[in-house]
Amino acid sequence: MPGFVPQAQAFNQTRRRFLATHLGVAQTHWSRLRGLLGACEDDFRNGRGLWIRPCRGVHTLAMNFPIDVVYLDSTNTVLHFESNLQPWRFAPIRLKAASVLELPSHTIAETETALGDRIEIHMMGDASPAKDAAP
Repeated sequence: MPGFVPQAQAFNQTRRRFLATHLGVAQTHWSRLRGLLGACEDDFRNGRGLWIRPCRGVHTLAMNFPIDVVYLDSTNTVLHFESNLQPWRFAPIRLKAASVLELPSHTIAETETALGDRIEIHMMGDASPAKDAAP
């Protein structure tokens, strides 16, 4: 995936399952704007994901594959999700969201992720979960 560098892992503490073991982090204006543009579906699977922060909503314009979208509040608790968001769509804006996880389609169902689940973001090389502070 162009420009994708795994920097973290997303772990659903409630369900005891990984959502992403190779998680990119988009926290600059440019990286948030770019998102997954230029990625192909074959590159975006097998434990990959993108954590966008800060973020309250996403779109799949110019993408050619569906994704799962998980909205997290400031404590990384799931407050909303969109399963199998198709290309060329807008996901709803959630004003209480602090960040969003973009994951391969069907990840939410496969991991049984639900509203209220607590997600831990572990930065590579760091033993402690990441705090969702604005850059």
